[in-house]
Amino acid sequence: MVRLDKKAKRLYVLDTNVLLHDPAALYQFEEHEVVIPMTVLEELDKLKNGLREIARTARQVSRTLSDLTNQVTFDEIQRGIPIPRAGGTTLGKLRFLCYPELKPLEHLEESPDNVLLAETCRLRDERPDASVILVSKDINLRVKAAALHVPVEDYLTDRAFSDSDVMLEGVRIYPDAEGSSGPWDQIEVEVEVERVDHHTFYRLEGRIPSDWHLGMLVSDSENGASFEAIVRELGPNQARLQLLTNYRHKDGVWGVHAHDSRQNFALNLLMDDDIDLVTIAGSAGTGKTFMTLAAAFQQTLDAKRFERIVFTRAPISMSEDIGFLPGTEEEKMSPWMGAFHDNMDNLLRDEHDGSTSWSQDATRSLIGSRVQIRAPGFMRGRTLNDTFLIIDEAQNFTPKQLKTLLTRAGRNTKIVCLGNVGQIDTPYLTANTCGMAAVVQRFSNWPHAGHVTLRSVERSRLALAGEELL
Repeated sequence: MVRLDKKAKRLYVLDTNVLLHDPAALYQFEEHEVVIPMTVLEELDKLKNGLREIARTARQVSRTLSDLTNQVTFDEIQRGIPIPRAGGTTLGKLRFLCYPELKPLEHLEESPDNVLLAETCRLRDERPDASVILVSKDINLRVKAAALHVPVEDYLTDRAFSDSDVMLEGVRIYPDAEGSSGPWDQIEVEVEVERVDHHTFYRLEGRIPSDWHLGMLVSDSENGASFEAIVRELGPNQARLQLLTNYRHKDGVWGVHAHDSRQNFALNLLMDDDIDLVTIAGSAGTGKTFMTLAAAFQQTLDAKRFERIVFTRAPISMSEDIGFLPGTEEEKMSPWMGAFHDNMDNLLRDEHDGSTSWSQDATRSLIGSRVQIRAPGFMRGRTLNDTFLIIDEAQNFTPKQLKTLLTRAGRNTKIVCLGNVGQIDTPYLTANTCGMAAVVQRFSNWPHAGHVTLRSVERSRLALAGEELL
């Protein structure tokens, strides 16, 4: 990022990808002026046709610009269109940049990015009274701008947290020190224990740690913990914790047992009727999908709490696309559902002879009648009642796309988001701007949501070594 000396007045030149990433970006620059070059308008015009998400977003941006220009005269457009905000006040001004005769940058071909750079450079030369700053999500464009000494910034307004922070883990461990009576000595609170409807609650009075949030795990150890509880109520000087069910030694969840505190907490969140939204993060092989499917089948086939399971994920490949796929929606999604089939094979495996019933037609027919595999692009407009919705690879969704999926929830629906923010395959998304990070951060104080980051890799010593060494 390159910045020159800041002047009192700032002009932010927006790249096309900023508006496509956040159609409300025009309203995020407070009292400063927002500049949209003609190059950006032309790119939006080319993208507006079609049924893809990018076309819908381009049309939304066009409608916003149309609303702003609809009630103003030509002279007002030349002076700058006031950008309104809630309450009747105005922010800065919106300007359009048009140079009929634009001198191209030397030694650079006339691509849209280079034309945008040339427009920004000319605006900078014409406005010595102001700081002209190019805003783009394109890393390569930012590098070229830096080489040309053009002040440039990434669009960071929609970050769920700053670069110096990390995504919430949803876990607070208080190691049991020698001679202490659990975590209470370390946080200096008064504790009162009560029993309500076969559940044990701990009511705390005193100075509650500032890093606590609703729906998080409080434990005294990562492995072999003697105390594990979820935060149900929280205030500056009081909190109420509920003791967790131990899924290590009981029947488990559909035969699946927890190996450490984080996995036990994840199973508790998945089985908790009071938790409507669960987010589980973790690197490859930590058991995210395995435990989620076990909880889904336990509550759908055995407990009859839900009528169906809907499994979806972003169809993004890690290499070249294999082209169009034949068949129905489920058949088209099948290549992306390897994680589902692998985990079903393990969940239905016989521990004695190693055989699995997942390959039998009767088993596939029984489970298939309750499981729907859906593409996220066809979820718009649906209402999912009595559904256990699993969103895999949630880190590859934008906040807007995840909002579309979360708002599909109807009566008696539980949504589980699985992902790893260190494994993002979508352009312009980062660990602190992806949809999963936004969901974790913004639902952290909602009493019906819970989050946990898993750490222990369950696949093999090779998978563990690969995660650490590569």
